[in-house]
Amino acid sequence: MTVIDANRMHEIEARYPEYFHRSFRQRFGGLMIVIATLLYGLYAVWFFDLPKLFAEAHWERVGIYLSQWVSYDVQPEFRIQDDGSIAVRYPRFSPLGDNPHPDWVVDNPDGSITVAVSGAGLAVTISKSETIVTAHGVSVPVDVSSGAPKVVGPVPAWMTVYDDNVLADLGFAGDVSISVDRVKIRKRFLGWANFVFDTQSSFFDKPVGEVISLIVSGPRIKPDQSNLSLAFDDIWNNSEWQHGDVWTKLFQTIVMAFLGTLLGALAAFPLAFMAARNITPNRLLNQILKRFFDFLRSVDMLIWALFLTRAFGPGPLAGSGAIFLTETGTLGKLYSEGLENIDNKPREGIQSTGAQTVLVHRYGIMPQIVPVIVSQTLYQWESNVRGATIIGAVGAGGIGLKLWEAMRTNVNWENVAYMVILILIVVFLFDAASNALRHRLMGSRTH
Repeated sequence: MTVIDANRMHEIEARYPEYFHRSFRQRFGGLMIVIATLLYGLYAVWFFDLPKLFAEAHWERVGIYLSQWVSYDVQPEFRIQDDGSIAVRYPRFSPLGDNPHPDWVVDNPDGSITVAVSGAGLAVTISKSETIVTAHGVSVPVDVSSGAPKVVGPVPAWMTVYDDNVLADLGFAGDVSISVDRVKIRKRFLGWANFVFDTQSSFFDKPVGEVISLIVSGPRIKPDQSNLSLAFDDIWNNSEWQHGDVWTKLFQTIVMAFLGTLLGALAAFPLAFMAARNITPNRLLNQILKRFFDFLRSVDMLIWALFLTRAFGPGPLAGSGAIFLTETGTLGKLYSEGLENIDNKPREGIQSTGAQTVLVHRYGIMPQIVPVIVSQTLYQWESNVRGATIIGAVGAGGIGLKLWEAMRTNVNWENVAYMVILILIVVFLFDAASNALRHRLMGSRTH
C-alpha cells in the first residue's frame, strides 16, 4: 500500500487542478440541467393548461375518424307506410348503386324486415308496430305504435331515448335511429367502396374474373371503344375517388417541388459566391446578400404562397414561386457558408499559375464545394415535396388543395386516407432516390 504525504498531495493537486478544484458549473451543471428541464415541463403544463385540455378533449372522435379512414357506410331508410308495408330507400349516391338489393336485408313472411348489421349477432327487425334491436347479447323492443317511440323494458347503456326518436349505438358496426314512421340504419363496412369502378361504370359490381375476361376477350361494351380503354377511362374518371384528378394534382406537387428547388439552386449558386467573404472581398456586398438570404428564408414558405396566390391566383405557379423564394434564401446561405469553409491552398496554388478567375473557381473551389451543394440541394428537394403539400392547402395547387377540400367536408375521410397514403409513398420514394443520388455523386456508396 502506497502512502502519499501532504507535499505529494499538493503537488498532484497543482498538476491536475481541473480534477481537484472543479467549478460550480462543472460540479452541478448536470443537476441544474435536469432541474431546469423539469421546471420548464411544469411551466409548459401550466401555460397550455394541459389537465383541462385533456379533460375536455373529444377522444371519442379519434376512433370515429380513424374508423372512417378504413371503412364506409350504407344508410338504408325503412319507411312504414299507412297500409303497414315497409318501403326501403337508399341515398341517391349509395355505394351499392342505383338499384341495390343487398343480401343483408331480408323480407320475412310476416311482412317485417330483418337487417343484419354485422356478423357478430347485431340485427334489427322492423315491423309496423315495433322495431327490435339485437345487440350486445340482448334484444330490445321499441314500440312505435303510439305517438312516440318507447323502449319496452329497461333502457340499455348503448341506447339513448329522445322525445321523437331512439338512437342505438352499435359501435363500429353502425347505429340505428328509430322514430314512429321510419327506421334509419347506418351499416359500416371495412374497406373502400367502389375504389376501382364507380356505380356508373359498365364494370361495376362484376367479379374480378368477369372483368378480366371482358377486357381480354369479351365483346365490346361500347362499339366505338375497346373494353381495355373503357376500363381505363372508368378508373381514371371514377366519380367517387377521382383518381385522375388526384394523380394529376400529385404530379403537380412533384413538379412544384422540383421546379422551385431547381430555380432556387440556380439563383443561389452565383449569389453565394458574391456573399462568401473569402471569394468576394467586399464586406458591404457580403452583408447585403447575407441579409437578403435571411429575409427570404425568414418568411415562411406558407406566407410566400399566400402572397403569390393573391398576385397570380391559385395554382401551381404560386406554389413554385413560394418554394423558389424560400430555397434561394436557404440554399444561398448554405452555399455561401460552404464556400467560406473551403481550404484556400488549392485555390491559391491555381492562382499562382496566372489562371483566369473562372478556372480558379472551377479547379480550386468547385471540387471542394460540389459535395455540399449536391447534398444540401437534394435534401431540400426531398423536403420541398412535403412542403409543397402544405402550401397547396392555401391555394397554391397540387394535392394539398385536394386534401384540404376532402377534409373540409368532414365525411370523405376515406379519400383523405387515400391521398395521405399516396403522399407517404411519394415522400418515401423521393427520400430513397435522394439518398441514392447523394451516395453515388459523393462517392460514399459502399460495395
